[in-house]
Amino acid sequence: MEHSLTRSPSRKVLEESIRRILMTETLQEGSNRHFKSAKDFMPFFESLYPATDALTKQVQRAIKAMDMPRDSKGYFIIDKTRAQLEKDKELSRMLHMTCSEVVDLPDLEVLFLKTSSSYKSYLLQLISESETLQDKFITVADSSNGLIFLTGNKNLLQAQLKKLEELS
Repeated sequence: MEHSLTRSPSRKVLEESIRRILMTETLQEGSNRHFKSAKDFMPFFESLYPATDALTKQVQRAIKAMDMPRDSKGYFIIDKTRAQLEKDKELSRMLHMTCSEVVDLPDLEVLFLKTSSSYKSYLLQLISESETLQDKFITVADSSNGLIFLTGNKNLLQAQLKKLEELS
């Protein structure tokens, strides 16, 4: 993009430049750690355009028009909208409130129980409440054509399900 030192940039040009600056900062540093206000962008724009009050006001208007959210320290966040940031904050709050934690389950195996959809939700309820099966799987989830189990011992769960099938 070619800039003229005699002409002021349009707001669109300023917004594109601000986005590029913030994206570069985020990619290089992991987050924005330098840009909180229009004055933080001024050295860049003053190297391309005459330093005037009008340029400062244009940069301020461009930043205001972009309506970027800010992090807890006041730095602009380029890769989220205000709505996304609010949803992320609510998600974070709920993760803390529910004492959630990511648990790595590298030793689990998957078992799929193909079943018709007619009584699948009732079957899922019975399996979830079954004392016979309670220690045979970590979790069971509904899927489009059956139930998916995560288990530490696929063969044991499979054998127990076959025994249950033979009871009727």
